[in-house]
Amino acid sequence: MTAQSIRLWLITGGLYCLFSLSECGTRTEQYEVHSPNQKISVQFHISEDSLASYQVMYQDSVILPQGRLGLNRDDAGFTKLGLSGVSGIKTIELNYTMVQGKKHKYHYEGIQRIFDVINKRNQHMQIIFRVSNDGVAFRYHFPGTSPGMRKINREYTTFQFQPETRAFLSRMSEAKSGWNQVNPAYEEHYTQGVPVESLPFSPPGWIFPALFQSGDFWFLITETAPDRNYCGCRLQQDTLNHSFHIRFPQPAETIFGGPVNPESMLPWSTPWRILAIGKGLKTIAESTLGTDLAEPSKTDSLSFVKPGRASWSWALLKDASVNEKVQREFIDYAADMGWEYCLVDVNWDTQIGYDKIRELSEYAQGKGVGLILWYNSAGDWNTTPYHPRNRLLTHEDRVKEFGQLRDMGIRGIKVDFFGGDGQSVMSYYQDIFKDAARFGLLVNCHGATLPRGWQRTYPNLLTMEAVRGFEYLTFEQFNTDLEATHCCFQPFTRNAFDPMDFTPVCFSEIPGLKRLTTQGFQIALPVIFWSGIQHFAETPEGMARVPEYVQTFMREIPVAWDETRFIDGSPGKLAVFARRSGETWYVAGINGENAARDLEMDLSFIKNRTGFLISDGETSRSFRREEVELDSRRPFTIQLKGNGGFVMVF
Repeated sequence: MTAQSIRLWLITGGLYCLFSLSECGTRTEQYEVHSPNQKISVQFHISEDSLASYQVMYQDSVILPQGRLGLNRDDAGFTKLGLSGVSGIKTIELNYTMVQGKKHKYHYEGIQRIFDVINKRNQHMQIIFRVSNDGVAFRYHFPGTSPGMRKINREYTTFQFQPETRAFLSRMSEAKSGWNQVNPAYEEHYTQGVPVESLPFSPPGWIFPALFQSGDFWFLITETAPDRNYCGCRLQQDTLNHSFHIRFPQPAETIFGGPVNPESMLPWSTPWRILAIGKGLKTIAESTLGTDLAEPSKTDSLSFVKPGRASWSWALLKDASVNEKVQREFIDYAADMGWEYCLVDVNWDTQIGYDKIRELSEYAQGKGVGLILWYNSAGDWNTTPYHPRNRLLTHEDRVKEFGQLRDMGIRGIKVDFFGGDGQSVMSYYQDIFKDAARFGLLVNCHGATLPRGWQRTYPNLLTMEAVRGFEYLTFEQFNTDLEATHCCFQPFTRNAFDPMDFTPVCFSEIPGLKRLTTQGFQIALPVIFWSGIQHFAETPEGMARVPEYVQTFMREIPVAWDETRFIDGSPGKLAVFARRSGETWYVAGINGENAARDLEMDLSFIKNRTGFLISDGETSRSFRREEVELDSRRPFTIQLKGNGGFVMVF
């Protein structure tokens, strides 16, 4: 028989199996798994030299070339692989609700297929793919049991891009760098569409979510569902090959002397690697894959979990404001605005004291306001002087402290300055969430990692920082100058899947600095950004100076949304979103550039409604309010000032 190639296509329930046979008897196997609407597909491939890979197709076009699959355990390598078996196609349908996020009711549908692979020692690993209409997800799973711990030394997962793909990324900061060794804290700026081959090398890597554009297609890469048995990961680039691979944390990202890299008994699953995919930004902006693939709630009772708005003195007034007199004023402020919470920040344990905090809590409860108290995660992983410190380190410490807070009527905690993304740190986060839930406490984390879907698993986790938020605007003019551009990245990156405590809205001037954004920009932010708790930066005095209609809007703005729609935008340049709460639609936009632009928006889904518009007035420090009427037959037009914004309510 002369050398030839024989291709046999076996079509079974949406699975396409390709066998290539030659005279010498080698065989290459390739399988396709399609999304429910048949537009996105993954081709899983094991080559003749036993390397596992995948590529992503959109209809008949390759949009992500072959990326590598595999990892190394300390006791076994899973890089040279053979195919042991392939499961049948399974449709995964999930329906769940959440108290926060882009919507209240979630629906996920994906096609799952499991590839059972074996290494040279005949040890098994499963590669699980799920393909949905908005992207691709996959994870590794080790079945069976083990007599001891297994460790992963390296994960070879690679995301391969076409040449000239543009990257919108934020650097990971060096471990133990920055003020009092508080990094990494996910608090850097973003690259503005740099070609991947020109991207400067970042030794610690690039954080999730990572946004890429290739032609008409957008890709948002992240991970979700890291349990106690895995570290938080990031991307590292290989610019010569237009690719990025999964990178583990730096050695210093550990606490309690615990592990950095992943280790666990078997069975063992890695986090989901997520690729949200859209032909245009709409799919990316509206995707909920980050929570669709997260673990369901581990909390029995959710009655105490209530999203809300909070007053917060520290944003503009800093440390000196944390005293009984000022905090009482901010409690009154929250009560007057109808906000649910007041955050009492650093050093409250000495500048106010536990006894006076109890009195303040009773005072706040009488006004329908719950107190949230700040804590330093502490330990030896940061040298910050702020306190209370070392109150949450062990389960016994937390039970003692949380029991006292519950008796005082405290509603939540804000925990700051964590030690990185090593497995021991990721476990510490979840210990705090779990113990806080037992005592009916809400949680907010600052100086922290990305939530990665934890808000579904631990619903009392209402928000996390993991962003260069408002506080940086008060530190130096450089950050203040970049506010508009920086904010226009967040809906497409950091805030795409997870709650973000940016602490928005400042109508006043920032002491010693010049704010470049307009009042219209500021009033749009609580619609553009979503968070289980919105901590507003503005003070009582500043709020009293704005028009009554602005105050009314700030009293009524919700934080829990029933529906979200992307209207228009470009990372770093423009963000326009519509969010629905009940029967009311809020439409907001912010301009990331210092030049006026005309917007033409399709709002036909809101139908023919009458509402009001708040936008910029004659100056950057004034407002304008007007009645507006939608006509579903034609677009709605508006002009945005440079660094400006607007909000409409229907």
